[in-house]
Amino acid sequence: MMSYLQIETKTAFEPVPTTTQKFSLYADGAKRVLDVMFAIALMPILLPVIVLLWAMVRLDGGAGFYSQKRVGKDGKVFNCLKLRTMVLNAEKVLEDLCASDPEVAAEWERDQKLRNDPRITRVGKFLRATSLDELPQFFNVLRGDMSFVGPRPFMVSQQMLYVAAGGRAYFRMRPGITGAWQIDGRGVSTFADRVGYDESYYDKLSFLTDTKYMLATVKIVAKRTGH
Repeated sequence: MMSYLQIETKTAFEPVPTTTQKFSLYADGAKRVLDVMFAIALMPILLPVIVLLWAMVRLDGGAGFYSQKRVGKDGKVFNCLKLRTMVLNAEKVLEDLCASDPEVAAEWERDQKLRNDPRITRVGKFLRATSLDELPQFFNVLRGDMSFVGPRPFMVSQQMLYVAAGGRAYFRMRPGITGAWQIDGRGVSTFADRVGYDESYYDKLSFLTDTKYMLATVKIVAKRTGH
């Protein structure tokens, strides 16, 4: 069973694109302070929910938590936590799908995701539709790996794709649980569009922008869970 207490120490990921970092009081200090305060305040509510969802995933077979190496601010590699939503041999299934179906291979190459992904489990479909699979990332926020709002953390194998697409914002700030792509373009955007959403977020980064995305996230989750 995967435990959030088994997170590995972060290591540097090379190469890290160099860029001019813009300075702001919010981005360089207040944002992190608010992340920690908000995470601590929510923990008494979220812990029971996470445990309940973990049990649901376990009943579906296999480990409840899933950890994958992602690249964050300054190219730091960390273990990003999620509730498992895919079958246990998801990577092998994807490899076989791409090898047997050129259209699937092209979709994955273009979008880095599959619109009708057969690897997602029954419980996983619910967790993804409601975004509840992301809840364990609150621990990543407390550790300093992530922020509540920011670009999505990408896999180590995707680094050159993001660099080629001009996604330098991914190296300038902590990745987020929610953000521009998740709210403005989720489910309909291509990989290139995704990078554009996150770059635009970086340019507009402010307390008001983060508040907007946090409120939009709460609204979406409430709507999808029927509350």
